Amino acid sequence: MVKHMIIWKLKEEIIDKQKVASEIKVALEGLEGKIDGLIKMNILTEKLESSSGDVMMDSTFRDEKALKEYQKHPMHVEIANGVVRPNVEVRLSYDYQQK
Repeated sequence: MVKHMIIWKLKEEIIDKQKVASEIKVALEGLEGKIDGLIKMNILTEKLESSSGDVMMDSTFRDEKALKEYQKHPMHVEIANGVVRPNVEVRLSYDYQQK
């Protein structure tokens, strides 16, 4: 299995960051069961004050090929372009093979 982790920092000008974080959570978690190879999608929005990011994605894929297919899948691209990218100023990712 492959883990795909992302931390997003939302744009400073967003007034209700929790609302935007919740919208990202609902949209991305809604992909679970709809994209082949996507095993688990978990979006974390309840952070501690010590966090430097606002939203974290912890996702699991069958393999690296499934992750690559997910990244260009039309449902994912629609959410990325419509819900995530317009609200994000910083994105960090970390992918690894889970043993």
